[in-house]
Amino acid sequence: MLILPSRRTRKQPILIVLHQERSSPGRVGQMLVEKSYPLDIRRPVLGDPLPDTLAEHSGAVIFGGPMSANDPDPFVKTEIDWIGVPLKENRPFLGICLGAQMMVRHLGGKVAADKEGLTEIGWYPLHATEHGRLLMHWPKMVYHFHREGFSLPTGAHLLAEGDAYPNQAIRYGDNAWGLQFHAELTRAMMQRWVVRGEHRFVMPNAQQGREHLEGRMIFDQPLREWLWQFLDLVFERQFATEKAPAEAEPKRSLQAG
Repeated sequence: MLILPSRRTRKQPILIVLHQERSSPGRVGQMLVEKSYPLDIRRPVLGDPLPDTLAEHSGAVIFGGPMSANDPDPFVKTEIDWIGVPLKENRPFLGICLGAQMMVRHLGGKVAADKEGLTEIGWYPLHATEHGRLLMHWPKMVYHFHREGFSLPTGAHLLAEGDAYPNQAIRYGDNAWGLQFHAELTRAMMQRWVVRGEHRFVMPNAQQGREHLEGRMIFDQPLREWLWQFLDLVFERQFATEKAPAEAEPKRSLQAG
């Protein structure tokens, strides 16, 4: 499915990989469309193919899902193997939660639950590393909904850390990024997750539903602002490079004479 921005653009679409029939790219999708990217939405779990190359795309985002990157399902292995396409072609790639764990698996890292069974379901502190702080300003609290985390693959840089699961944001090479937390949830999405995921709130370290919604009122605005800037960091650098010569030209006065 292709979603087009309302205004004309010369940007190539971004490949969006989702894992359920009714899943949505949420604010990530909304913001990318605002930035003039068409969205090429595919669901390999439902039989949609993935492209052999990203030559016709501006990059790719693999989102989360209820499954594990360790599951034996054929589509899971297909997606893990496919991540080699953006890495080989050095195209912008972003993995969110499951998508990040798939990237880690592709790079030879491990995905596993905390040894004490701790989850991160709700709002938890985020601590930027020195490498992360050099890139941008990070939010202090982020939203989670997972019970597995990922190791730091060889060659990857750790950008942000957490308490229960230390590896929260990573970068591999120039253009591959992974996030353990969720910045893409709209209010409607969070309400659905709280209702459908209520049975998970009894798990160790999980927060209750009211804490999810109350936390959104306090912490969501900084997270939203961070996401807008982060998507520029991931996807817009190629266009900033193209615009640089024109921006370097002296500005002409608009006044006559």
